[in-house]
Amino acid sequence: MFGHFRWQSGCAAFMALGITAGTIAPLVTPTASFAQTTFTDLQSNYWAAEFIQQLAQRGIIAGFPDGSFRPEQPVTRAQFAAMIGKAFQKAPERQAVRFYDVPSSLWASSAIQDAYTTGFLSGYPGNRFEPNQNIPREQVLVSLANGLDYNVSGDAESNLQYYNDSNNISSYARSPIAAATEKQIVVNYPNVKFLNPQATATRAQVAAFVYQALVSSGKVAAINSPYVVALGEPTPSKPVAVTIPEGTVIPIKYEKAEKILVTKDETAPLTLTVSQNVITDKGTVVIPTGSRVVGELRPVKDKGGSQFIAQKLILTNGQEYPINATSEVITKTETVKKGINTKTILRNTALGAGAAAAVSVVTGDRAIAAEEVLGGAAIGGLISLFFGKKSVDLIAIDPNTDLQMTIGQNFEVSLK
Repeated sequence: MFGHFRWQSGCAAFMALGITAGTIAPLVTPTASFAQTTFTDLQSNYWAAEFIQQLAQRGIIAGFPDGSFRPEQPVTRAQFAAMIGKAFQKAPERQAVRFYDVPSSLWASSAIQDAYTTGFLSGYPGNRFEPNQNIPREQVLVSLANGLDYNVSGDAESNLQYYNDSNNISSYARSPIAAATEKQIVVNYPNVKFLNPQATATRAQVAAFVYQALVSSGKVAAINSPYVVALGEPTPSKPVAVTIPEGTVIPIKYEKAEKILVTKDETAPLTLTVSQNVITDKGTVVIPTGSRVVGELRPVKDKGGSQFIAQKLILTNGQEYPINATSEVITKTETVKKGINTKTILRNTALGAGAAAAVSVVTGDRAIAAEEVLGGAAIGGLISLFFGKKSVDLIAIDPNTDLQMTIGQNFEVSLK
């Protein structure tokens, strides 16, 4: 079964659990009866729409002032603590502790203490809470299972074999997630068989998890969703494949450096990360945020520039696909001259081996650290190419803007 869709690339943004850069989303609407339950960026056929609307109606979550919900935005630990406080009323079961990174002035300080004392969340060694850390999916499920005192009744490892990626579940999380699975708290979209435990939880995913936890506690009615994990129930045996059409843009980021320098003649390996979900017009995520694109920077000699050529797409669930995608040709240059301070050049910069050799010879600095150099040719073998040069022009790439790539040929992705 194959589908052909119009495509969108983008969905990166957050849940009414707290604060993002420059934007404040209310933790809860003042009066539940007047709660906003429709959002400008949430279509009725979106997979988590009903979970979100039901929680919004109860005042547990809310949207942003511009009327959006931003379902694909990540959730921080502080934001999740705030949501827990609105969703569950539970008596404290342990003494409060002082987290050195949670000042009393922090907007979520009370919610964090409540989440800790009621057993939903714990800190890290050294009395750290890491309130601004994005929370992984497995940590959300562990929190709900622990806070609601759920214990696995059957064999934990047998339960976890339901997931095709069960090996990715951390050891500390295995038993609680097995219990959460039994209680039907787990919601996996687009494929119920893939948990993606290490992936950052999105606003939509957290809403679904919390709603299911309320269902398991008898607080709300169940929603009929095909993405709720129910042990013992049959799952679709045939994979559903969609065709990603030629011309689709894949937004990417490169987290290791803010700039890349290469010579006009060198090839350098490079792995990029998908920065936003690539979805169909019906909201189906086919290339999730966090997927990796493996390829290399190659010279384009007739244009005197460099271009990223994608070779392989690795989804967050481990599935791999060969991919035909390229960036635009980058021709911007930066001149490195004799006597320049290499610290100025290398600050937040990754270099191809050829660029590293050029910088080393021209500046006289022979101690460029290996971690600053992209893999590929050995620097030593390239040194002689630049002897006697007092300057060299290098291709200067801003990876987060210059390397956005376009798919050059239709290819299929399986949603199973």
